[in-house]
Amino acid sequence: MKRSEINDIIASADTFIRSFGWVLPPFADWTPDQMRARGDEIAGIRDARLGWDITDYGQGRFDEMGLVLFTARNGRQADLKRGGGMCYAEKIMISRRDQLSPMHRHWLKAEDIINRGGATLAIELFGSAPDGVFDGNAGGTVLCDGVPRDFAPGEVLRLAPGESVTLMPGDWHAFWGEGGDVLIGEVSTVNDDETDNWFREPLGRFAEVEEDTPPARLLVSDYTSRLQQPA
Repeated sequence: MKRSEINDIIASADTFIRSFGWVLPPFADWTPDQMRARGDEIAGIRDARLGWDITDYGQGRFDEMGLVLFTARNGRQADLKRGGGMCYAEKIMISRRDQLSPMHRHWLKAEDIINRGGATLAIELFGSAPDGVFDGNAGGTVLCDGVPRDFAPGEVLRLAPGESVTLMPGDWHAFWGEGGDVLIGEVSTVNDDETDNWFREPLGRFAEVEEDTPPARLLVSDYTSRLQQPA
């Protein structure tokens, strides 16, 4: 993706999010220079990888396959492993009309996916084989706003604004906006996008960025190269 495209997507995403009465944390508006100037003061943001994440899954077809994400809070893997402390995460996302977030699962993360507003959120579901790999013949059971719902292999669950589904590790899922753009909430256990996304097809989790213009906002994938790391 071109950096100029990413800049435009972030600007329009902020407008879309605000149209539903949601306001992102202050660091959503910080420029790269402002983030660098704060140094280790923002180590909690940098190390938890809070902030903007615009992905086309490395395919170069953002309008067809992509997602806008903003991680607002994220806990600590160490707390999760010891069973207490900051074991949660929260994201806000935008799935455009017919824009696919491709079939994947998580090994560790359980998540509530919530339609926060807009059009219908369509989620295609499959279960796992005993070893966790994709099984096109496997269904399963999810919770929809606390109520169990069985799903057949490849069934498409449709969530109206306000509705949600709880996905457990091993639940294979793909999703898109149906009939329009959708504002999506995600409340989950600790999030690790570098190691805990397993795609059915060989895809990259992050976009490959062509630097045709300076970044207006940094992506979480920029932090390692563009923010000073502690000694």
